[in-house]
Amino acid sequence: MPSRVAVISDVHANWHALEAVLKAIDDEQPDELWCLGDLVGYGARPNPCCQAVEERTDLCLAGNHDLGVLGELDLEEFAPDAVASARWTQGVLKPEARRYLETLRPTARRDSVELFHASPRDPVWDYVLSFDAVEAAFELTEEPLVLVGHSHVPLALAREDGALGGGLAPEGTEVELDAAARLVLNPGSVGQPRDGDPRAAWLLLDFGSGRASFRRVAYPVERAQEEIRERGLPDALAERLARGI
Repeated sequence: MPSRVAVISDVHANWHALEAVLKAIDDEQPDELWCLGDLVGYGARPNPCCQAVEERTDLCLAGNHDLGVLGELDLEEFAPDAVASARWTQGVLKPEARRYLETLRPTARRDSVELFHASPRDPVWDYVLSFDAVEAAFELTEEPLVLVGHSHVPLALAREDGALGGGLAPEGTEVELDAAARLVLNPGSVGQPRDGDPRAAWLLLDFGSGRASFRRVAYPVERAQEEIRERGLPDALAERLARGI
């Protein structure tokens, strides 16, 4: 197991957010970088995002938007704005980006860590936001640390002696990677945060010191918005970036 790992999720073709996060990660010099999926969808720059994630990550999952763009999920299961974005992405995605997405799967496992794009109950679609989903995430896994994405909300959830604790994990939240407690952590979203903070989110796992820390990075939101509008994508996808919703 590497000593220090950066974790990102839900890039959603937001190149400016990803670029800012990768610079912040470079400053920390982790041993590995993991991505929990959804490289594409919503945003205007799918190709550079796929290329950077392919080049930089040691482990990457497939998200529901990735699978939708590949045609592996029925787009009728998506919301209308997501469908419009997915169809546009299908038209501009380069062959090499498509080939990379085709290699990804929605789950993975590393020593003492289980990873899911969405949740252990449904790795593609389920949101770990309800009590039932949190309970299931612990019941259906066995490793001390479980990583999930998909909801775009940074979370730190713990289970110790049968009791559940934790919740939202805003910037500066630190969690002990303690063998006495099992954890479900969501790093939040790089490209489309939904916790009311528009800054790009990521997570640093320091197994050496036994700490996990939730980070945020400012990026030029207006540039990402301009690109979405220039490409004729739904305006709501640009608007929400400024509010983190």
